[in-house]
Amino acid sequence: SYTVDAAKQDLRLFWKDDEGKNFGSIETLRNYLQQKKMNLVFAMNGGMYKTDLSPLGLYIENKKKLFSINNSSGSGNFYFKPNGVFFITADKKPIICTSDKFRDDGKIKYATQSGPMLVINGKIHDGFKEGSANLNIRNGVGILPGNKILFAMSKTEVNLYDFAAYFKNLGCTNALYLDGFVSRMYLPEKSWQQTDGNFGVIIGVVK
Repeated sequence: SYTVDAAKQDLRLFWKDDEGKNFGSIETLRNYLQQKKMNLVFAMNGGMYKTDLSPLGLYIENKKKLFSINNSSGSGNFYFKPNGVFFITADKKPIICTSDKFRDDGKIKYATQSGPMLVINGKIHDGFKEGSANLNIRNGVGILPGNKILFAMSKTEVNLYDFAAYFKNLGCTNALYLDGFVSRMYLPEKSWQQTDGNFGVIIGVVK
């Protein structure tokens, strides 16, 4: 896991480079930032995506809404309602809310939609079953007390209930599932460097 203070650290969402090419992997993003004299401190895939690597739901980057909220129904984790939105306001406040509660007031710097919600107002999603045999590598994001952001990825396969409990037990009132077996995390300070992958949105902290 990795805790971010968005008020003090430079947290961004990345999708395409200056030429309109998908970053895809964390390694490609890291190399791109190095060319711009920036260092990638942390990175993680940031939400579900279509086969062309475009976001499956809402995506806002640098106050520009590139994809609208997706409130449709379907199969798979993204559509396991309620799903939710992780976003950062222009004044650097991190928020996670259910998709139906999300409102774009024009003051949102970054946003990504995924699903399902893991923790909703202090309670584990009531659709999760304790002891479920549905195991997978999983990653997600939660909001800790004091407006800190908790990013976590399981190193071994885990069910959704136990993964949600991890966030809840650390004090997250709201937490959001990002993705499953495709998940990767880059965190050199903890000797954890997964730089492969072929993602849509990537969440990164730069310095």
